[in-house]
Amino acid sequence: MTAQTLPPVDTLIVVDVQSAFVTGDGAVPDAARLVDRTAVLLARARAAGALVVHLQNDGPPGAEDEPHTPGWELHHPVVPGPAEAVVRKPYDDGFRETGLGDLLAGHGTRGVAVCGVMSEMCVQATARTALERGYRVVVPFDAHATQDCPAVPGVADAVPAAVVSRVAAYALGSDAEVTAPAAAVSFIVPGAPGDGVRGSAA
Repeated sequence: MTAQTLPPVDTLIVVDVQSAFVTGDGAVPDAARLVDRTAVLLARARAAGALVVHLQNDGPPGAEDEPHTPGWELHHPVVPGPAEAVVRKPYDDGFRETGLGDLLAGHGTRGVAVCGVMSEMCVQATARTALERGYRVVVPFDAHATQDCPAVPGVADAVPAAVVSRVAAYALGSDAEVTAPAAAVSFIVPGAPGDGVRGSAA
């Protein structure tokens, strides 16, 4: 897969790139890489006039992402405007009990690139619902991340974060495009011709 063969998408969904998950002791492994790749995707989407959606997780009281605590804050600055929005969410799935579905429908979204944290939880859940709703879904393999899965004595050994991320993406099935890097993802304005149909570049 190359940047020349991957059709563009019209919407970028940045999942939970919040301070608690990309800075300090609670950061995902290789957080610098994740921040770099998501920043590249943000810059490219904005330059193309694509819709940009920042999902922001509202953790429970005492959690590292409890609302209005330092860890809850979005790491990437939001650029105010009609093509960029923040959607707060109480569950892993960014569509569940939020305005995300209406937002995408209102902009005429046909294809989404999904990036952020955590691969096997909020990224996968949001991407899966996007697939179920008929959107073309691209999950750049180097633009989502998670934590190591700890060992459970007598049950399983530890699983490195990179393996967890890879399995989480592949578990989305053949309709999702999960082998392209962030560098291969391009964007267009929602409603413009040229967005590939779902699965055309898998």
